[in-house]
Amino acid sequence: MDNSRTYLRRRAGFILGIIASGVILNGCVVRPESAANSATIKVIPSACQQGVPMVQTTLYFGMNRPQGPVISRAEWQSFVDSEVTPKFKEGLTVFEAKGQWLGHDGVVAKENSKALMLIHAESKESDLAVNSLRDKYKTQFSQESVMRIDAPVCVDF
Repeated sequence: MDNSRTYLRRRAGFILGIIASGVILNGCVVRPESAANSATIKVIPSACQQGVPMVQTTLYFGMNRPQGPVISRAEWQSFVDSEVTPKFKEGLTVFEAKGQWLGHDGVVAKENSKALMLIHAESKESDLAVNSLRDKYKTQFSQESVMRIDAPVCVDF
């Protein structure tokens, strides 16, 4: 009997923790009232105990083309060198990733990906630069989308 009560308490605590996290994280972004008013989501920088408030943007690039060969290491590096580095000279980080999603046909699709992490100031220029990278990659490599995630961070060196 005690084991089942302990289990129920832990489960309830876990579920409440998830709900609380969702409520807390929901305050990190301002959602536009309509798509006509704003094309992007503005990240609200948090008050930093140490460091400077900045934005961490992570972009996820699929490495498969709809038709033809996968995007090679050389093609990816050329994209980073010619498109990303000139726009984000302060630095960047690339991670190997494996993505999956539910396709329109109801089948789970899997794909090797690259995750590109950028740390930058909250500005119109940075936002435009990030979106230009997404657009260029989609056009150059026939991609349907490039996922973007923005989060407020405190940066200190």
